[in-house]
Amino acid sequence: MSDLEPHAPASAAPVPADNDNRYKAVQAKLGALAHALDGAGGELESLVRSIKENTQVADDVAADIAAAGLDPTHVDLAMYVGIALGGAGEHMHRLQRTAQETADLAYNARSTHRRLYEGLDELRSNRREKTPKPGFFDR
Repeated sequence: MSDLEPHAPASAAPVPADNDNRYKAVQAKLGALAHALDGAGGELESLVRSIKENTQVADDVAADIAAAGLDPTHVDLAMYVGIALGGAGEHMHRLQRTAQETADLAYNARSTHRRLYEGLDELRSNRREKTPKPGFFDR
């Protein structure tokens, strides 16, 4: 018998999906999501720059191989690497823009949520009497 036990991998999600829909929990989740997307956008921007640099290096290598008079197959392969990196860079740039747009939407959703529900949360939180939880009357 083994002492090892299965371990579920940790989630890569910045915010756990759960049923906690209280005002403050939703505000925290939206803030954490927007912050994580901002961070991802910065990392993707750095990756795009790196890919562009590597694309230029691949193009330079192809030119050097051609100038050295080596087998044209190697020139073609180096050029294909540059082309592939260029395509990857374009897709990374799109992904970076999408991450930034989604972060902006998360910030907007948080602001709208605050505008719509902050007053209600403040009212419910400061009452001495207990009030029904959301969904109580939906039975």
